[in-house]
Amino acid sequence: MTTRPVSDRNPSAEIVSRRAEGWRPDSWRFYPVVQVPDYPDKVALGEVEGKLASYPPLVFAGEARRLKAHLAKVAAGEAFLLQGGDCAESFDEHSADNIRDFFRVFLQMAVVLTFSGGSPVVKVGRIAGQFAKPRSAPTETVNGVELPSYRGDIVNDIAFTPDARIPDPHRQLEAYRQSAATLNLLRAFASGGYANLANAHQWMLGFVKDSPQSHRYQELANRITEALDFMRACGIDPQVHPEMRSTDFFTSHEALLLGYEQALTRVDSTSGDWYATSGHMLWIGDRTRQPDHAHVEYFRGIRNPIGIKCGPSLSADGLIRLLDVLQPDNEAGRITLICRFGAEKAAEHLPALVRAVQKEGRTVVWSCDPMHGNTIKAGSGYKTRPFDRILSEIRTFFDVHAAEGTIPGGVHLEMTGKNVTECTGGARAISDEDLRDRYHTYCDPRLNAEQSIELAFLVAELLKTARQSRGRREVVAAE
Repeated sequence: MTTRPVSDRNPSAEIVSRRAEGWRPDSWRFYPVVQVPDYPDKVALGEVEGKLASYPPLVFAGEARRLKAHLAKVAAGEAFLLQGGDCAESFDEHSADNIRDFFRVFLQMAVVLTFSGGSPVVKVGRIAGQFAKPRSAPTETVNGVELPSYRGDIVNDIAFTPDARIPDPHRQLEAYRQSAATLNLLRAFASGGYANLANAHQWMLGFVKDSPQSHRYQELANRITEALDFMRACGIDPQVHPEMRSTDFFTSHEALLLGYEQALTRVDSTSGDWYATSGHMLWIGDRTRQPDHAHVEYFRGIRNPIGIKCGPSLSADGLIRLLDVLQPDNEAGRITLICRFGAEKAAEHLPALVRAVQKEGRTVVWSCDPMHGNTIKAGSGYKTRPFDRILSEIRTFFDVHAAEGTIPGGVHLEMTGKNVTECTGGARAISDEDLRDRYHTYCDPRLNAEQSIELAFLVAELLKTARQSRGRREVVAAE
């Protein structure tokens, strides 16, 4: 399909006219599209998409609506969004142990943010669908050999061979099966007792007992245990109050492969609205957010909460045009703006976007992705992300919102439940030389388990300060 250059300009008169005709799950096919693979076997692709269209939904409309309600509270400053997970899920690494380890670390982070930051946490994983990856170039060259780029396991294989790099539509069926299995286990963990706050002491200590910051985890775990003992003495017990032994956990991914998404788009029988049932929340990447292209066209018709990645190339006017298309009714909880500028560019680019959204009176969730703008190549040759740069961008994110009187709503992290060595720095001070020890990522470097929890403590401090400052401003305004 023919593509046009990335642009923030208003959609053409042709696009406006076409959109006036209404929306269907397949209407994106009449628009220019980027970052979608060219499948050589179109017959097989159609058969796979037909099979997927007959399969049960992976998530349900009511769950997506519940997440949207939670995100509306985040937009109002009444909760905080924690979104994170793998850069790209791998077929080969799909296992119960990996899912459990990720979920455990994610719960630890949420407990830290809730207890130390004083805020309810909306938990959204980059999981059960994060199989596709955008690429900066359609091909890559190794030792003089040029092959198509690896686009994630849902498209092709990471092995650098001609056959492995051919887009194979049947991989979509495996992505569906693994997503279904992952969701099944996550639901069991979230509601079957694993998330019981009574286990918080074990969460905090069992996995990080050898960490350089274990004393912080010990202190927090003891405080939580004391609080739970007090609540039991008052007659509030996890066995009586289900909200203390279970949690809401939602899934999300970047919706790159629009044929897969179309096949899993269904009408909600209670509302008559269309929902993407591949995940609770989908987001548009920084490379696919052109207002007159296929991804924006698809997203405007689904009623899920959606994210928009906002990089340095997005202008304030361009952002407002996207909101005009994707959030015409200004529904709270509908839009999460995931900002990924880089530590050195955040202070330059973020304020203009915040002011434009404020001026237009739009209700959005502001989230910080401190990962994608801070990728460097280490001296050892490995791609990495320095922990200090990640923290620096988060600090700038909070500083800008404090200066503008707006709400820093969340963080969006690439992380794993394993103690890999992919991002440098942190309390254990991973060096360039350490990267070779356990560098396991299929694509981009991830925070390991210890770095993730350490970052949660640091974000909790920023969150607590932001909440206190907002409270003081509200008191002054009331006077």
